[in-house]
Parts: sequence; C-alpha cells; structure tokens
Amino acid sequence: MACANQLDYPRLGMVVSSRVARRAVARNRIKRLVRESFRLQQARIKGWDIVVIARPGVVKRTNQELAASLEEHWKKLEQCARSSST
Repeated sequence: MACANQLDYPRLGMVVSSRVARRAVARNRIKRLVRESFRLQQARIKGWDIVVIARPGVVKRTNQELAASLEEHWKKLEQCARSSST
C-alpha cells in the first residue's frame, strides 16, 4: 500500500504479525530484508509513504526470493509515481 506525501523523501511502515511468522527471529529477518531493500530504492520512490504488509507463506521464502519480490513491487511503485507526477 502506498500514497503520495508532501516530503522529499519516502517513509516506510511495516506489519509482520506473529500469525505470519511465529518466531521473532523470522519476523526480524523479514523486517531487515524489507528495510535494506527500501534503503537501496529510496532515490527511485521519493515522496511516498509505503506500508509493507507481510502475508502468510513469506517465512518459507528465501532471502533471494523476497528480494526479487520486493524489487518487483518497487518497480511498480516507481511506475505509478511517474505516471501520477506527469
């Protein structure tokens, strides 16, 4: 979920519930991956508030699979940002 903000930088919110990942170690791994991916993409998605909601089954994915999925989401968001700014 994302919406435009009036700032020059993006903001990130995350929800990784205990229903999605029972163990804190798994929840923290997901959060770390999302934060790192977000950090690397900040220049592409300026001016957006983004909320990442983890869904069931995300715990079973490898780090590479999660990174690839996040990359696809950032691309979609960037396209949306470009189309709304013009």
